[in-house]
Amino acid sequence: MQIILASGSPRRRELFSQLGLDFEVVIPHVDENPRSGEKPDAFCARISTDKALRVIQDHADALVIAADTIVVVGGRILGKPSSSRDAAEYLLLLENRKHEVYTGYTIINRHECRTRTIRTEVHFRAMTSEEISWYVSTGEPMDKAGAYAVQGTGSLFIDKIEGSYTNVIGLPLSDLYYDLKDFGLKLKTIEHGRFIYG
Repeated sequence: MQIILASGSPRRRELFSQLGLDFEVVIPHVDENPRSGEKPDAFCARISTDKALRVIQDHADALVIAADTIVVVGGRILGKPSSSRDAAEYLLLLENRKHEVYTGYTIINRHECRTRTIRTEVHFRAMTSEEISWYVSTGEPMDKAGAYAVQGTGSLFIDKIEGSYTNVIGLPLSDLYYDLKDFGLKLKTIEHGRFIYG
């Protein structure tokens, strides 16, 4: 059975590979703008569903997994910064306070579709303007939702994480694994630690 990860994120691809599955990557192109009044959890669930549906249209016999991760502070959704100035603004909003990271993921095959949203709280320490400028200058914030990477240099500024750590990177592996078991994921051989689907 063909397994497809519908994501262009290298971090999500790396996380998904930890499941030990043979999979392909197909990058879906969908409108990722929030609708008026749309709540953050509903937004990322909708985007992950749209991505999965887009890919399953051309791969009807596959198992497709899609996801979308957003950072939310004070009710505001922070996507990927479009400039260094945006990145600095995002970090100013995050520093010395708590925010939420949501990942919506969708698993779909020809028989079933399941979408789940996982929430993690992240607490940032206080940051000086010099620290923010330095971190932005590293370039790391530029392709990350919320302008930071928990698995990178951004970890210097994180005090506490409540919930799934891998969710903050872009894929809540434990939750996804248990849902995939319901779709037929099972161990192929204990010796090699590989999984198969179907």
